[in-house]
Amino acid sequence: MILTTHAITGATLASLMPNHPVLGFVAGFTSHFLLDAIPHWDYPISSMKTDQDNPLNNSMVVNKYFYIDLIKFGIDGLLGLFLSFVLFGVIHQSSPFIIFIGAIGGMAPDVLQFFYWKWKCKLLESLQKFHLSIHSKIELNNQPIFGILLQIVFIYLIVFVLR
Repeated sequence: MILTTHAITGATLASLMPNHPVLGFVAGFTSHFLLDAIPHWDYPISSMKTDQDNPLNNSMVVNKYFYIDLIKFGIDGLLGLFLSFVLFGVIHQSSPFIIFIGAIGGMAPDVLQFFYWKWKCKLLESLQKFHLSIHSKIELNNQPIFGILLQIVFIYLIVFVLR
């Protein structure tokens, strides 16, 4: 899933428990893995170097595409935060702090994955193994239109069914 979907899902869950920010963060963080277990579309990461034999060796190479990828991640994450604040701050009058905590929790595993890719931090290795193991093996990456529509439908269901 893209960061926008993770952020909105995390914000949705956190908004259901406005008096428990730690639980809101944990719910967002946990939801990330549940979402990644569902077949989904991810946009391409052009600076990604994959190791087919050992995915723990995957990395992002600092080249001309690396900075473009960082801009994509930034736009995606900021869009997720913006839409979360519109949906829950404006429409549902939820606490901005709770929205932020849930959205950050929802996106955090991918941020930690980025740090693992770049620095192979041993503290993050178990989390990366778990992230890889739970991630859907069915990819929709060659079907961007269907994949994007599926995430929009999923966001709609999360926001309007849970809320």
